[in-house]
Amino acid sequence: MSSVTEKKIGDVLLKVENISLSFGGVKALTDISFEIREHEVLAIIGPNGAGKSSMLNCINGFYHPQQGTITYRGEKRKQMRPHQAAKQGIARTFQNIALFKGMSTLDNIMTGRLLKMKAGLFSSAFYKGPAEREQIEHREFCERIIDFLEIQAIRKVPVGRLPYGLQKRVELARALAAEPTLLLLDEPMAGMNLEEKQDMCRFILDVNDEFGTTICLIEHDMGVVMDISDRVVVLDYGRKIGDGVPAEVKNNQAVIDAYLGVQH
Repeated sequence: MSSVTEKKIGDVLLKVENISLSFGGVKALTDISFEIREHEVLAIIGPNGAGKSSMLNCINGFYHPQQGTITYRGEKRKQMRPHQAAKQGIARTFQNIALFKGMSTLDNIMTGRLLKMKAGLFSSAFYKGPAEREQIEHREFCERIIDFLEIQAIRKVPVGRLPYGLQKRVELARALAAEPTLLLLDEPMAGMNLEEKQDMCRFILDVNDEFGTTICLIEHDMGVVMDISDRVVVLDYGRKIGDGVPAEVKNNQAVIDAYLGVQH
């Protein structure tokens, strides 16, 4: 596995500027600004309720902030809807696994190809010719992801029968099926044992290294964050209190007081 310190970080891919989000009288985010650069692994950390998932929801259009803008690939917009984000190369996994439990691993991963299908699933199911060839090509792409994530043995197994750690890996596979430029991971290692976390860390770094995918992740395990992140953004009560390389954040007194000191 290549070291994250050896790679070259590119230009700004996504820029968050002065984002504020409220639900009624509750402020989830207040004046948040940061950048995500091409090919980096950016971690967003903070205590529970700090606004981390709300921030991801703003980036891919589930939430629409009342103030501020998000610039993606040089295009500034106040709002982005989820289907627009997906079409433009932003994929997402969720804190609570969102898979089709009765469907097989392969079929779940295939749903990640929907926006790439010109004929659509309905046409592919009933027509020969181009639609059939397209279906075969998408299936082959998904099989390559299955090999990459080492889940060949469960390709035909309904995901509802899989242990939690493997379900998380299937969800990652489905996101990768969309061929994202920016991959948002919401607590990808929550609930995993040590071995499962080590595997997921390896896959995240491999995706970043081999596919060149830019990754923004939320994670509570500080050991994981410090090991795999190029940069860390820290939120607390909806405000940004830290932003820098892991060593800087780790020694930031405001971060220690708000978060690291509580855990350690």
